[in-house]
Amino acid sequence: MAGLFLLAMAGGAAADDQVDLELVLAVDVSGSMDPDEQALQRTGYVEALRHPEVLDAIRSGLHGRIAVTYLEWAGPATPRVVVPWRIIDNRVSAETFAGQLADAPRGTMRGTSISSGLMAAAALFENNGYAGMRKVIDMSGDGPNNMGEPVVPVRDLVLSRGIVINGLPITLRPGNRGYGSIENLDSYYANCVIGGPGAFLVAVSDRAQLIEAIRRKMVLEIADLSGGFEYAQATPTTDPDYDCEIGEKQRRMWLDP
Repeated sequence: MAGLFLLAMAGGAAADDQVDLELVLAVDVSGSMDPDEQALQRTGYVEALRHPEVLDAIRSGLHGRIAVTYLEWAGPATPRVVVPWRIIDNRVSAETFAGQLADAPRGTMRGTSISSGLMAAAALFENNGYAGMRKVIDMSGDGPNNMGEPVVPVRDLVLSRGIVINGLPITLRPGNRGYGSIENLDSYYANCVIGGPGAFLVAVSDRAQLIEAIRRKMVLEIADLSGGFEYAQATPTTDPDYDCEIGEKQRRMWLDP
């Protein structure tokens, strides 16, 4: 899988439509996210795209425009583009994207393969028709990688292409430590998922924080600011001995106790 990913990333003509940022919103829709949580997460992105702070951040760039696409992911076979690449440069274009996202059907899919989500997100930058000053994947999730390729080699391949990965680890049910959940998901994201210049994560553990956290995170990404927000860990501490296969080991334990 990783070898095919490298081949897919190798080709492609240069894009010529100049933007300040190419942003993939890569959103977890695995079964561990219940329908209410999925709806709240979707609402967070819709409201963020409509918010004046996000529009101000877009206007603050050299070109005053960004390219955005919205991808949902879960298991290895399930990444799907919900809203394809669109230019956002004013209130009308932002509202068009937000409306398209709000109207799109939602559906829970099985599995948690962050690696597959990253591969699908990274492939979307190829031949997309845009030349961004920065390329960013905004990766949300509520659990560790437990299916598909190991996450670290895939993350490193993505980073080698000049793509920054930011994280939105979501733990709305902190008391749930069953299959698919781990302690300190923010540490997992810091050590195993995010990377690149200025990479940061915003950890969310309260429903009341989620909508605001999504909006503020998008402002930081668009304006290229990784500090100044109380929930953001701009330079999260990493542990060289951290076990980035904790999700895979947990899956094996549950399937073959």
